[in-house]
Amino acid sequence: MTAPLTPRDNQPPEEPRHPEAAPAAEHGGPVGPEMARELREGALIAFLVALTGVLLGLLWNWLAPHVPLVADTRNVYLKNTEGEESIGADGTFLLLAFAFGVLTTAVVFLFRRRGGIPLVVALVVGGLLGATVGWLTGMWLGPTPDMAAHAKEVGPGVVFDGPLRLQAKGALLAWPIGAMFTQLVLSALFGPPDPMPEVPYWLQGQHGPQQHPGQHGPQGHPGPQEQHEDQAPQQAPQQQVPDRLRKDHDRRPPTEG
Repeated sequence: MTAPLTPRDNQPPEEPRHPEAAPAAEHGGPVGPEMARELREGALIAFLVALTGVLLGLLWNWLAPHVPLVADTRNVYLKNTEGEESIGADGTFLLLAFAFGVLTTAVVFLFRRRGGIPLVVALVVGGLLGATVGWLTGMWLGPTPDMAAHAKEVGPGVVFDGPLRLQAKGALLAWPIGAMFTQLVLSALFGPPDPMPEVPYWLQGQHGPQQHPGQHGPQGHPGPQEQHEDQAPQQAPQQQVPDRLRKDHDRRPPTEG
């Protein structure tokens, strides 16, 4: 028996490279077009998600409470100094943005369940852009920010609505946070399983029930190959006995008495 060749420095041997796969790996192969397609899909998803920010702005302007103001001949005042309309506007935007993040991510997951880094980046960037678009759209659709001109238009002592503002700018992150939370939950529940890693060819067959020479079986008994090697030297002298001496060798000595 000859011992198998061991690679230098106990390193695994290199896998054979198939000739038909070499040009594909050198010129980009299937990885290049696949990544390019994912980038195009990610850019389209980010653009469509950002467009839904217009609907966020419409709902924010419709549902958010407006700050009531009143003016005299000189200045503009809050009608209710203890009112919470400003906080209510920020809270409304926060809840709407989070809900938009959940809904848009759920819709995207229905059409593309594979996930991937480009998709995650597209959801984050699209959500941030959508929240910004919704913020600007809501302020543009709301009352004019020029309160002095608005007060002169309505007249002294007449209550009018103040401009719609977002005091807490951190609410813009509610959309990306909702998107990432939804993507994580949906991928864990309904996403495709991760592929099993491929075992290298030099490790295949080593985890089976086969035993290597020198290994002992269960309960300390030698394996079949070790038994064969142990019995080989015992049979060798019997085969080397000449035929003319084998009769005398096998003859028993006469018994005494």
